[in-house]
Amino acid sequence: MPLGRLLLRTSAVNKKVSRNFFIASKPDPSKPNMLRVGLAFGSTAVLWALLFKQHSTDVHEYKTQNGLE
Repeated sequence: MPLGRLLLRTSAVNKKVSRNFFIASKPDPSKPNMLRVGLAFGSTAVLWALLFKQHSTDVHEYKTQNGLE
């Protein structure tokens, strides 16, 4: 068997084994993981709050540097 075909076969076997090894069951979309959902929305809210705070600080600094305030 040529080396190329042997490598193709082993990579196909490795994909099948790794897929079965890491995925025990498919997630059920009707029952979301509320901890992960809460962390995702909470971190998004914190990032938006930091963005607005930084923006207002930057606008205030701009106005004081340019004599607009």
